[in-house]
Amino acid sequence: MDKITNGSRIEINQTGTTLYYQPGLLYGGTVEHDCSVLRGIGYYLEALLCLAPFMKHPLKIVLRGVTNDQVDPSVDVLKATALPLLKQFGIDGESFELKIVRRGMPPGGGGEVFFSCPVRKALKPIQLTDPGKIKRIRGVAYSVRVSPQMANRIVDSARSILNKFIPDIYIYTDHMKGLNSGKSPGFGLSLVAETTNGTFLSAELASNPQGQGVAVLPEDLGRNCAKLLLEEIYRGGCVDSTNQSLALLLMTLGQQDVSKVLLGPLSPYTIEFLRHLKSFFQIMFKIETKPCGEELKGGDKVLMTCVGIGFSNLSKTLK
Repeated sequence: MDKITNGSRIEINQTGTTLYYQPGLLYGGTVEHDCSVLRGIGYYLEALLCLAPFMKHPLKIVLRGVTNDQVDPSVDVLKATALPLLKQFGIDGESFELKIVRRGMPPGGGGEVFFSCPVRKALKPIQLTDPGKIKRIRGVAYSVRVSPQMANRIVDSARSILNKFIPDIYIYTDHMKGLNSGKSPGFGLSLVAETTNGTFLSAELASNPQGQGVAVLPEDLGRNCAKLLLEEIYRGGCVDSTNQSLALLLMTLGQQDVSKVLLGPLSPYTIEFLRHLKSFFQIMFKIETKPCGEELKGGDKVLMTCVGIGFSNLSKTLK
């Protein structure tokens, strides 16, 4: 937070129990940061995705640490789901990219990610009410510092489940070698289902960190990840459960116009996030439950409606 802002004050008291934070202006620019290996880079990227469009200068940041772990959304999933979501709000351009330079698995880390995002004066309101039908499934099976055969075994087992539903499945195998493979061995899979209306639903799994827990068979990991994706598709909606809060935040900060989004069942994090939106922006969402019936398959859906507060990025430099 200190690196991407200008004029922040961060004070921690002597016993280390309270943190006083006075925010500064979002500055952006070119930044490098070494993330803690206890959390994934996804943990940092989630915050950056919320803030990046409102910087003074376009953000170009290099993050180093753990790219894929079992706690936070991996960089692969954010690249496949959060970036298209931001594009719906009008955040797009040549300089909008998220690139995995090196992979790093816990506990050693050693991964590297490059993220750049343009700045916007205001966001477009969205109407995402029809998720459409699943048309294709894409994925990445990655393996670092283990046999390259691991990734192929994951792909075969995941396809054994998904092939029953849809033929258009393509899972890339990504085996990084040498310096690009980070400091710890591991493997995993991230799957993304794309619908006819351009919404994305994702699921992912990673192997247990070296020296922690029991060893996972790649076959089991592939099957379990495929089941998680089917669970996410059952929950449905136009935004998957990882990005619900991001979508709601950008709707709140939009122009003074009505935005609507259809979500699956709200995750506990999203419910807490809605309380924060109420206390910071005094904004209340209209929440309509849509029970599953003829039109909507899968779990019960929720239609979220709000009027944006008309936030405009005052710190954006005028050219």
